[in-house]
Amino acid sequence: MRPQGHFKLTHHSDRGLQYCSNSYVQLLNENNITISMTENGDPLENALAERINGIIKDEYLQFCKPANIIEAKAILKRTVKLYNQQRPHMSIGNLTPEQIHCNINLKTEKLWKNYYHSKPNFEHPKNYSK
Repeated sequence: MRPQGHFKLTHHSDRGLQYCSNSYVQLLNENNITISMTENGDPLENALAERINGIIKDEYLQFCKPANIIEAKAILKRTVKLYNQQRPHMSIGNLTPEQIHCNINLKTEKLWKNYYHSKPNFEHPKNYSK
C-alpha cells in the first residue's frame, strides 16, 4: 500500500453527465480528490483509462455474472486489487502498479511508443473508386 498522505488522489474521467453533476463534483471536493477531465469527446485523450477498463473487462470480468450490486462491487474490488497488486505490466518493466507507486525512487523506462502523435490523414472512401 502507498503511504497515507504521500500522494494526492486524482479522479480522471470523460465528460459524462454523471461525472459533471454538481453532487458528484461536490463529493470529490469534500474528499480532497483532484478532478481531471478529458477535453471534448476525443477517446484517444483518455486512452489509458479506456485501456485499463478494457483489460479489467476482458481479463477479469468477462465470465462474472454478479447476482446483485453488492456482489458486483465485491467482484470489482477484488479485480482492481489483483490488477494493481498482482498483475505485472510490461509497460513498467513487469512490475505491478503498486510496486511502482510504493517506491518513488524506482526509475522506470518507457517501453512503448506513442503512435498517436498526430491524427491520421485518411482520404474519403469514395476517392478510391475506379
